[in-house]
Amino acid sequence: MTVPENREAFIPYRRSDIIKLCLDDGQLNAAETQKFKDFCEILSSYYHFRFHKTLEVIKDNYVPFNPNADVEALVPPSFEQYDAMESSVVDGFNNILERANYIRLPEYDVKQSLGKTSLIDLKTEVDFDDFDRFICYYRGDSYKTIMQKKFFFWKKEKRIDIFERIVLLIKFKEAAYFRAKKDKRKERKFIPGKMYVYFYKNIPKLDIDLLFPNVTTSMTWKDRLLFGIPAIGAAIPLILKALPNILLLVGAILLVLNAEPLIEELKVEQSQVRNVMPLLVATLSLGMALGGFAFKQYSNYKSKKIKFQNDVTETLFFKNLGNNDSVFQTFIDLAEEEECKEIILVYYHLLISKNSLKPEELDVRIEAWMQKKLGTAINFDIHGPLNNLAEIRGKVIKNGVAEENLPEIPLLNYDNAGFCNVLPLNDAKKVIDYVWDNAFNYNGIAL
Repeated sequence: MTVPENREAFIPYRRSDIIKLCLDDGQLNAAETQKFKDFCEILSSYYHFRFHKTLEVIKDNYVPFNPNADVEALVPPSFEQYDAMESSVVDGFNNILERANYIRLPEYDVKQSLGKTSLIDLKTEVDFDDFDRFICYYRGDSYKTIMQKKFFFWKKEKRIDIFERIVLLIKFKEAAYFRAKKDKRKERKFIPGKMYVYFYKNIPKLDIDLLFPNVTTSMTWKDRLLFGIPAIGAAIPLILKALPNILLLVGAILLVLNAEPLIEELKVEQSQVRNVMPLLVATLSLGMALGGFAFKQYSNYKSKKIKFQNDVTETLFFKNLGNNDSVFQTFIDLAEEEECKEIILVYYHLLISKNSLKPEELDVRIEAWMQKKLGTAINFDIHGPLNNLAEIRGKVIKNGVAEENLPEIPLLNYDNAGFCNVLPLNDAKKVIDYVWDNAFNYNGIAL
């Protein structure tokens, strides 16, 4: 069972569920219920449009960095354009991850996992100098308890700290760097100069390094001992068995060197040494025995490596949620959902509140309401949705008034004491409808 440790801003319910929760709260009458539905519908449509524009910007700029691209630019970008396009992708990535309520993971925390193991018993190395950029975000800092087999039938309970969701963006250096580095890897799992984006679920914190395409693996000290001690144990009786043949070979060498007294000290009969056939048989027997032993140990080593690689492959295959350009699409959807859920919750609670609220009071009220209604403890991000509501500005067109004579007003404003005030439902619907009608020529909001 997974146990959450820290409250996060992420709201673990769909936007439609949050809207229904507000409608079922009993604070709106029948007429207000329909108006609130209409407001949420047009608000969601508007934000879908805005995030679609963000996605298009990312897609256009990601083309030269996409390792899986099946399209090409008509004109290759210049060096200046190349750098600007890379920055545009990275800025867009940071923007949508933060708006999806994911948390930036410092590079130091990732590097801490190197040399440590949790579920997969591997020694790993990642060369961070291979990267031009490395960015990591996560959501769901939790843990689970497992029973891990130690020796024979003995099992030990172990706590595994995990990230329920983790996203990596890695931009590799250009090919010239790897040529200068004299990289001798026969098969790279990456293309120099490309940007890789990975999305995984339920990854142990100490196994983050396994997600990198340039990770190298080797046996731990424990595995080396388990491999080496049996090898030494098997080699000793083999050497003892082959010792007579070894003595014959040494004797033959000494005979060629005219060192007959030394042959006598080996207690090897000179007739055997002078006889070619026994010597050949001894040489062949020794070569076959040692060769067979070496092949057996090499096969054991290869089997161990294959098992390691299978463990890694199975872990990454079943926990992978997306790669490269598909990750951007996924997080555009997640960011859109989070943004709308937050705005709807803020607007609803300001709408039904009998008293004016300051941001801090509103934050506490929403968190308590979510805890009461759903049993969900969240760390609500109050400033993001408040800013979004304040930035959405439009006109409330009334009968007999020319549109050009009306000022644009925000959905939310603050009074002199810092209290939040939102437009009533009728006016709020008109404002958001005006913004939506003028979406293609409205310049008041920039993503």
